[in-house]
Amino acid sequence: MSHAPSALQRQAVREAARWYARLSMQAASAEEQARWQCWYDSDPLHREAWQRMQAVSERFAGLPGRLAASTLLGAGQTRRQVLYGLAVLLGGGVLGGLGWRSDTRQAWTADYRTGVGEQRAVRLADGSQMLMDTDTAVDQRFDGQQRRLLLRRGQVLISTAGDVSARPFRVETRDGRVLALGTRFLVSVNDHGSEVAVLEKAVEVSAGDMRAVRLEAGQRAAFGPQGVGPLRANDASVAAWAQGSLVAIDTPLAQLLEQLARYRPGLLGCDPAVARMKISGAFPITDTDLALTALESAFPLKVQRRTRYWVTVVPNR
Repeated sequence: MSHAPSALQRQAVREAARWYARLSMQAASAEEQARWQCWYDSDPLHREAWQRMQAVSERFAGLPGRLAASTLLGAGQTRRQVLYGLAVLLGGGVLGGLGWRSDTRQAWTADYRTGVGEQRAVRLADGSQMLMDTDTAVDQRFDGQQRRLLLRRGQVLISTAGDVSARPFRVETRDGRVLALGTRFLVSVNDHGSEVAVLEKAVEVSAGDMRAVRLEAGQRAAFGPQGVGPLRANDASVAAWAQGSLVAIDTPLAQLLEQLARYRPGLLGCDPAVARMKISGAFPITDTDLALTALESAFPLKVQRRTRYWVTVVPNR
């Protein structure tokens, strides 16, 4: 579960932003690099804050400096000010969805990756099919004994192929392991935990110290260090992303926007006054601006666009 950062964590993020801006904007001297290394090594919070700044920088890497500045802090700001301002937002929890602890470094070097708004179909070494959703990273570990995928972040839809050696097929996240039993299934992982949904046949899920739980077709469950959560029935929202839609069923607006934000660069959020408004409907993920227009048309909401990359949903008073 993701928690708001503490005062010490917020301070570490601000310090990381200062260092990141300084080292990004100019050729750092050996002395300055040594000072940064000393800061980095002195506290685990510093190392986590540095990784968090790298994750944020990657998210905005596609924006030119001036555009990023106008997006985040207004015209006339420098990129250094942008980075520091972004750190203040991070420290206040505005970008809490990125999470304090991240697998960013592992995701950068993953065997398979998708960018924001990108989906990718992959044929694995054994003939199995993997559909990757936006902002997803996966490592493949196939050998003579097993077929194993490490889902670093995002979500995948797997259709397993038969194997002449009868090697087990597993998908692992930081929260547990999913063993395929000749099946078609989805696995997702984010800052809130991991989830599996079975479309065909069955899977076994192992998490924490609890024994494995079997899920049949039509069932889904969250899993984490405390074990596997209650089994629930699949609904229209499951696998809708594979068809280009985001389906909400009495979903709080803030949660819906958090999901939609995965498909577009920049910041997308809402006024706290409407964060708990229940939303139902289908929204296109291939055109998130159209999705926001549909949201605005169907509910008493207004979409405020400071720029293409900074959007806030507020009450339509």
